[in-house]
Amino acid sequence: MSLTHDVAPVSALRDHRIPADGLYEGTRILNRLPDGVRERPYERFELVPQGRVIGAEIRGLDLSRPLSIAVREELNRAFLEWKVLFFRGQHLTSDAQRQFARNWGELETNPLLAQGDADDVVRFDKSAGAVPTYENVWHTDVTFRERPALGAVLQLREVPPVGGDTMWADMAAAYDNLPVGVRERIDGASAVHDFLPGFARFYPPEQLAPFQEQFPPVQHPVVRRHPETGRRMLFVNTSFTTRIIGLERPESDHLLRLLFQQAHVPEFQVRFRWQAGDIAFWDNRATQHYAVNDYAPYPRVAERVAIAGDRPFA
Repeated sequence: MSLTHDVAPVSALRDHRIPADGLYEGTRILNRLPDGVRERPYERFELVPQGRVIGAEIRGLDLSRPLSIAVREELNRAFLEWKVLFFRGQHLTSDAQRQFARNWGELETNPLLAQGDADDVVRFDKSAGAVPTYENVWHTDVTFRERPALGAVLQLREVPPVGGDTMWADMAAAYDNLPVGVRERIDGASAVHDFLPGFARFYPPEQLAPFQEQFPPVQHPVVRRHPETGRRMLFVNTSFTTRIIGLERPESDHLLRLLFQQAHVPEFQVRFRWQAGDIAFWDNRATQHYAVNDYAPYPRVAERVAIAGDRPFA
């Protein structure tokens, strides 16, 4: 006598597809250093990581004093490896802030932004009632220039009691995690960058029109190679990138939306809570950043100097 058991049939699952080309859960590739570069200790200051692939606090340095060659070289290594460095409680004068930045090159001016104590100091004064500008958007600074800034040094002069953080995203990690098919589409591609999308939201046409000749649209590689580390990095951003060369507008818009999303992945980010006198020094070639506007009605006052950069290449 044999016993038989009824076996329940395997039910087919209903259609459960989600729209393609989005951000999905799963393991991320989180390589902070380029291939072949090994970890080395820092000997001239203390470095405290703030994120897995991006962001470190530097302790034990007074930035108001000149940097020795050895300290500058080790700081540059930290800058390249961590992409954004934080220095607490420096309280630098504008001149000292400029002198520190000059260790990495000549400073650039930006006639589109409010000026501080000198023409190469930008002042962001978000006092009570000020119109919110240049916040709540992921972007890389001045990619509308033929030679976008190498980096920037930002100091908070006045900090709200709550809110007002800044976030940075590692665009090398963003590139590493793109699907192979997407990387194949964008490697070697170029995109147009224009200052108008980033500023037309805040200024009337008559105020921007005089700058159109000074800042015509420029083309940069969609995937930029870092001039010092050699890493490939995604180099498009919401504020200034308007289209990918050679694609019809709908296809370009669709692909750019996908690429813009990559900065939103938390594993690629670091978030910094400011105190008055703090300094952030970031690699503008390798990152995007986002100033969080969640502090109204409190004031927030910052000053930034930017270091002139080179022409991006693939």
